[in-house]
Amino acid sequence: MDEPQRRVGHQTEARSGDAAGPRPPAYAATRKHTPGGRAQQLAPRVRLIDVAREAGLSKTTISAALNGTGRLSDEVRAHARETAWRMGYRPNATARLLRAGHSKLIGFAVREYVEAPWVYMELPYFTQLTNASARAALEHGHALVLLPNHAPREEWADLPLDAVCIVDPMPDDPLVEDFLAAGTPVVTDRRVEGRRGGYWVETDYHAATRGVLDHLAEQGARDIAIVAPDSGAVYARDALLAQAQWSAERGIRTRVENVATPGYTPALAAVERAIGGPDRPDALFVVTEVSPPMVVAAARRHGYTVPDDLLVVCASEDALAEHAEPPVTTLSTQPARIAAAGIKLLVEVLDDGYTESRGAEVPTRLVIRASSLRTPLSAGRPG
Repeated sequence: MDEPQRRVGHQTEARSGDAAGPRPPAYAATRKHTPGGRAQQLAPRVRLIDVAREAGLSKTTISAALNGTGRLSDEVRAHARETAWRMGYRPNATARLLRAGHSKLIGFAVREYVEAPWVYMELPYFTQLTNASARAALEHGHALVLLPNHAPREEWADLPLDAVCIVDPMPDDPLVEDFLAAGTPVVTDRRVEGRRGGYWVETDYHAATRGVLDHLAEQGARDIAIVAPDSGAVYARDALLAQAQWSAERGIRTRVENVATPGYTPALAAVERAIGGPDRPDALFVVTEVSPPMVVAAARRHGYTVPDDLLVVCASEDALAEHAEPPVTTLSTQPARIAAAGIKLLVEVLDDGYTESRGAEVPTRLVIRASSLRTPLSAGRPG
């Protein structure tokens, strides 16, 4: 079936006997009117039937030649392809893929704070994760489709997706359930382990949080404020569980300030609350992503000197952390490696036919800088 012609602006077509002159070929260009009112000629849309007429062959023969099917001689196949190429005919790749039962499209959605719409690409972690996922998908011949994090479920059902990546889903996320029920492979967190069509990539955020707290304690911290998201994401749950266990085991005070909504502004407001009261902490670990230089600036506004009065660690992928004054210690979940692992799992399913549920764990990386050191770097844990 020929692809319907896209209508852009007002289009006209000359007809036989019209003042514009005799009717041009069936694949004649349409016209697009510019803002000044002058018509601009567009490139012609060549149809399969036009190629068949030009080549002196049937439409079925042309289709078989271009698709590599049918019992055709080499001469006929070459003639059909040369004619199509010379005329500028390009098959509808999307339609061809759908007829074959796949679209080569992988959906991508972020589901943290799904109760309200927000632009997750504003945060460096999601920017890097999305870019790396798109790049990895393209390397394997697939395209990534960005999906809105806040949309009615029925809007997803009609998309011709071969698989989906769902980042930081809610507990019992209906989107995960819908795709799994439809037989669409899903890569997400470990909560889908063992389920048909479920694949997972995770970091050990529990161990990572304990590592950060150990580092702060080694530097003399005895009252640690933690700013963490109030969401259903696994990493947030694991961070708070690790904090509570670590504090009970070590006898060192930790206190949590929650962030209920996404974005830098709510996160920075939570930082201000955590350090701005009369009961002043001596260390700060910001789990919610926020600009590290902004955190240092907030500490200064409240009379802290970093790191002498306040040790600071941020879970962040922001490159500006290294250039803050002082440079800020960061916990990285290595989004590029997470993306590569997730796409690899889906490609193995889509291209190689693997079916068993499985996953991968990506290590975190603590990069220690001056903001969390009261002793020389050589005495601390290497970054």
